Amino acid sequence: MSSLHRNAEKIQRLLRELGGDNEVVQLSDSTRSAAEAATALGVEPAQIAKSIIFLTRSEAGEERSVLVVASGRHRISKKKLRVLLGSKPRQADADAVKRFTGYPIGGVPPLGHHQEPITLIDETLAQYEVLWAAAGTPFTVFRTTFDQLVQWTGGQVADVREDET
Repeated sequence: MSSLHRNAEKIQRLLRELGGDNEVVQLSDSTRSAAEAATALGVEPAQIAKSIIFLTRSEAGEERSVLVVASGRHRISKKKLRVLLGSKPRQADADAVKRFTGYPIGGVPPLGHHQEPITLIDETLAQYEVLWAAAGTPFTVFRTTFDQLVQWTGGQVADVREDET
């Protein structure tokens, strides 16, 4: 494990603390996008559990991060997020992603963030036995399941995808 980047080591430790036997895998190809990750792993893009950070404001005006764990096959509907959150979300820029999560865009894992986010999990991920999520860098991932994602993140399962037309 010592050859892993410190972010990936952190995720590996966290997976162990949560009782998982999941292994962080370092790839030679980038997994920055769901398509890149799917190609590198030889799986369908839909099996990539991508972590997208949005920002919203609480009723008290405090800025909060919202983690949406979505299938790599789908775009996220801001309209549906607004209904679920009760406020208008905006996608976080690279600086905000790093500030709230501690990780760079393209490597944001679904757990282990600096600040605990509001978490929404794409209900369509439930149809896959095996999912892959980022592990702290654009070159590291870990294998997981839908049930593990829900349990470990405490996330709310929801319909977050844009309607297909």
